Amino acid sequence: MAYDIKLAERIRPEFGEIPFVEKKMFGGVGFLVHGNMACGVHKENLIVRVEPQKHAALLKKAHTKVFDITGKPMKGWLIVEPAGCKTVKQLSTWVKEGIEFALTLPPK
Repeated sequence: MAYDIKLAERIRPEFGEIPFVEKKMFGGVGFLVHGNMACGVHKENLIVRVEPQKHAALLKKAHTKVFDITGKPMKGWLIVEPAGCKTVKQLSTWVKEGIEFALTLPPK
C-alpha cells in the first residue's frame, strides 16, 4: 500500500515558517527539520518522533501505538492512527510535538 498522500498534504502547512525537507523513506514520506525527522506518513498512519521521556505518556493517548515496522520498536517514535489525526486540531498537536522535539536536536 502506498502512503496517504492526502495526510502528507495536510501536514505541510503545519510547519508554517519552519523550514523543512520532505524525504521519501520507509515506503512513505518523512518531514525533516535541520536533517532530523519530526514526523511522517507510513501507509495511512502519521508517524511522530517525540522526546523519549514523553514516549510512554503519549502512548496512553487514544489511537497511538509504538512505531514498529521492522520487529524492533523504535523508542521515541509513535504511530498515530487515522482516527487520532482526523481533525486539524489533532493533527496540529501531533505535528507540533514532532517539530518541537526535532528542533532540540543538533542539525545533521
